[in-house]
Amino acid sequence: METVPQTFSVTSAVELATVERGGFVESRHAGAAIVLDADGTVARQLGDVSALIFPRSTLKPIQALACLTAGAPLEGVQLGLATASHSGTDAHVAVVRSILEAAELGEDDLGCPPDWPGDRATRDEMVREHYSAARVRMNCSGKHAAMLLTCKTAGWDPTTYLDPVHPLQVQIRELTERLSGERVAATAIDGCGAPVHAISLSGLAKAVQRIGTSSPTSPFALHRSAGHLVQAVRDNPWTIAGPGRDDTVIMERLGVFSKVGAEGVHIMVAPGGTTVALKTLDGSSRASAAVGLRLLELAGALDPAAVADTVERLPLTVYGGGQDVGRIRPAF
Repeated sequence: METVPQTFSVTSAVELATVERGGFVESRHAGAAIVLDADGTVARQLGDVSALIFPRSTLKPIQALACLTAGAPLEGVQLGLATASHSGTDAHVAVVRSILEAAELGEDDLGCPPDWPGDRATRDEMVREHYSAARVRMNCSGKHAAMLLTCKTAGWDPTTYLDPVHPLQVQIRELTERLSGERVAATAIDGCGAPVHAISLSGLAKAVQRIGTSSPTSPFALHRSAGHLVQAVRDNPWTIAGPGRDDTVIMERLGVFSKVGAEGVHIMVAPGGTTVALKTLDGSSRASAAVGLRLLELAGALDPAAVADTVERLPLTVYGGGQDVGRIRPAF
């Protein structure tokens, strides 16, 4: 029988976080994590970091970088949205529409599915005004708009841009392999409809660190593009997620390049280059931001007081009857 590619097992995971309710540890999140020093050496690893994972939306920096290297004229807030899992506010949507306008395409050309915005106030307003779910409100619409603009710029067919053998998707796959130093072990379709590639957690950390430590003034074109990408997000942290969202809060307060992905994946690159990549095995992302920040703090990459202040602003409170009755905490 053919072996099916899969991620690490329960026995290969370690405890990353606990969930307390009334002083009682109600749940535990197990997973794997790796910390790279600024020079790329492994500073710490928890669990099996060589096992395969789907990076999910933590692949977006690589996807956006592929768009840049293919000639897409993206910068500033447009580049931030190309890397985003945004909350669908009107401000996010306005930028996505500006990318589509530059491509001379419309919202119906987006290959991502219609969705409601993650931002509650925006969604409530849409319901009051009798709007429906829309492709442009989907959290990956910025990435999809950037892919369409890339196709129009490069002269590629925009109607098949999600096909794994499309020139853009081939370029994304090759860049994933180049930056991670690994061959893609499996390819599937992400929730937004784009191809997603399996690499190890260690490979993901290497790829993200190479992007996160690049300079806009590098003599090498790829690193210049990566530096512009990271700078665009750090200059416009609202683009990557949205008001009050983990990645935006972390970037605003700590300057950390942070990107969450579905199924409990999270990547972070501190200003000095120290990098964290982690995955919770149960697929929950509720503890991932706190775990990542704690690992960066323990590595000496972030000031403990600044981390504590930032963590207080993340949604880690456990409620009972509307009252604060507990906390989601890193296990170390």
